[in-house]
Amino acid sequence: MCNTWITASVAERRHHRLQHGPCSFTFLLPEVDHCRSGHSYHVSNSLQQDSPPPATAEEQWPKKRLEALESVLENNTQWLQKLESYIQEDVKMEMTRMQHSAAHNQTVAMLEIGTNLLSQSAEQTRKLTDVETQVLNQTSRLEIQLLENSLSTHKLEKQILIQTQEISQLNERNSLLEQRFQDMEKLRAQELQILKAEKLQLQELLMRQSGLIEELDKELVAATLNSTLLQRQQSSLMETVHQLLNMVTQCNEISVPPKEEDVKFKDCAEIYKSGLTTSGIYTLSNSNETVKVFCDMETNKGGWTVLQHRRDGTQDFHRTWKDYKVGFGDPSGEYWLGNEFLHQLTSSNTYTLRVQLKDWDGNEAFSLYEQFSIGSEEQNYRLTIKGYTGNAGRTSSFSHSGTEFSTKDRDNDKCSCTCAQMATGDHSREIPPGPLDVTSGIEPMEGDLAGSSPCNVTSRLEPMAEDLYEPDPFDLTSCPPL
Repeated sequence: MCNTWITASVAERRHHRLQHGPCSFTFLLPEVDHCRSGHSYHVSNSLQQDSPPPATAEEQWPKKRLEALESVLENNTQWLQKLESYIQEDVKMEMTRMQHSAAHNQTVAMLEIGTNLLSQSAEQTRKLTDVETQVLNQTSRLEIQLLENSLSTHKLEKQILIQTQEISQLNERNSLLEQRFQDMEKLRAQELQILKAEKLQLQELLMRQSGLIEELDKELVAATLNSTLLQRQQSSLMETVHQLLNMVTQCNEISVPPKEEDVKFKDCAEIYKSGLTTSGIYTLSNSNETVKVFCDMETNKGGWTVLQHRRDGTQDFHRTWKDYKVGFGDPSGEYWLGNEFLHQLTSSNTYTLRVQLKDWDGNEAFSLYEQFSIGSEEQNYRLTIKGYTGNAGRTSSFSHSGTEFSTKDRDNDKCSCTCAQMATGDHSREIPPGPLDVTSGIEPMEGDLAGSSPCNVTSRLEPMAEDLYEPDPFDLTSCPPL
């Protein structure tokens, strides 16, 4: 560090100090004497003119002052220039000396630093080698661990894929279960509605039954009273009967009329002509046998022999040839008179056949054949009919003349099927759907054959005409009586 002081031989000095690098410079400059007061000093911002206007003595004093200051400033400038040259020379010399010293010191320091760096480099190299070995070992471990992690990741990916598939399957099953659950809910709601409706119906039915039970109770009380009255009337009638029996015993002169069974009738027409005009069961006889038949004494002037009657399905008409030959059933209900008896009857005289039909609604129709007869068993009881009239239509009764009788065990019809097995024994050309109530009968011809005996027939026939019947088959198991 260098210090330079420059002084001026002036009574009063001003100190100025400069710092330049490691050197500091101090300047002592002289002050200007005999300075006046600046009360009349005027500072103007106006531009300086080259030729100022003339002024008074007082106004010329600042000018002189400025000139003195300019001379002093010029001297100071010269001094500063000299000082600057001196400073530059000193700085150059000092810098040269410092450079030589610094270069020597730097060389020594560099050598020391180089030695230290070499030793440190060797140590660092050894450490780096150790670190490199550790890094390689660690890298190998990391590679092995990464490989294991990769394998584990691959396994996990497979497991995740499998689980994803299982989850998808579970979602599908869940969707199906939800759909089934919704369907079951809808079905349950519908069943609940049905159950509610049935509950209401049952409640209404219970209310009706309660009312019916009350009415039945009332009717039972009334029936009990009526039963008491009937018992009284029965007692009175029994007394009357006893009185009549006593009177009959006393009247020995009255002759007993012959029994009806002693009189033999060939058909119901003879019974009707004998004076018995009440419909009921009578006995008919021919040369070979005696049978019970139902005689209709009311239809079309009476005298009809019912040879077949079907109305409620209580009798099985799906029978054998032998059954139809001898007849079966109960004349008071459903029955068949018998083919052999019909042959004997119709071969001895000419008869008219009447087929009476009745449906569920009570509509009635009939078919009337002026001539009707049945052949012998050798002829398979061949049918002969002529002269049709009526409002039931031909398809409601028998087919054309010449048709042979068929049963389930003897098929004589011209159908490729076994018609008798599918329907019942009859003379039908096709299989008829049995009507609800079919009554057929025969009676003697009028005119030259007025003395012939009549009979009635009920058989299985084809459907009625459209004006009376629908084309649907009838049910023989639950039909109303005539």
